[in-house]
Amino acid sequence: MPRVTLIGYRGTGKSTVAALLGEALGCGWCDADATLERKLGVTIAKLVRDAGEPRFRDEEETVLAELLERFPGVVATGGGVVLRPANRALLRHAGRPVVWLTATAEAVRRRLAADPTTADRRPALAAEGGDPLAEVEAMLEYRDPLYRECADVRFDTSSVPPDDTVARIVSWLNDARAGFRETEP
Repeated sequence: MPRVTLIGYRGTGKSTVAALLGEALGCGWCDADATLERKLGVTIAKLVRDAGEPRFRDEEETVLAELLERFPGVVATGGGVVLRPANRALLRHAGRPVVWLTATAEAVRRRLAADPTTADRRPALAAEGGDPLAEVEAMLEYRDPLYRECADVRFDTSSVPPDDTVARIVSWLNDARAGFRETEP
């Protein structure tokens, strides 16, 4: 089975889809953020708070390179992995096929609010008193061309159950295996 790398903003379903997709493909899966947290023994939120975002991005880049070099299954990346040009190049070179999961800002905000681990594990979405939805919208717009640069295909998860998203990805992979081609994200 091919390795599949999932990219997309936080809350688009990368970890959930990765677990189901790994099962459907009969291979393992891993979450790059969870791998980073295990490796360092600290949550991403604490790492960013204590050492700063540049240190977190350095560690994220290292973990991505390690996973894409050694892990044969489905990899769910962190939402901001595309911010660094080196990571985008690595995804295009060693992470293919790259599946971009998208969702509306409203769906992302709703999912993050419903996830009890969000506050403990992830940096805050907005400065105190700020509008998290406005920040999600701005980040989605800013990152769109970066995700697009890496993606072989895009699936919107806003109103699609994870099982259906997995079925769509598996179908796309089967078509791609017959003659791999890029599809317009």
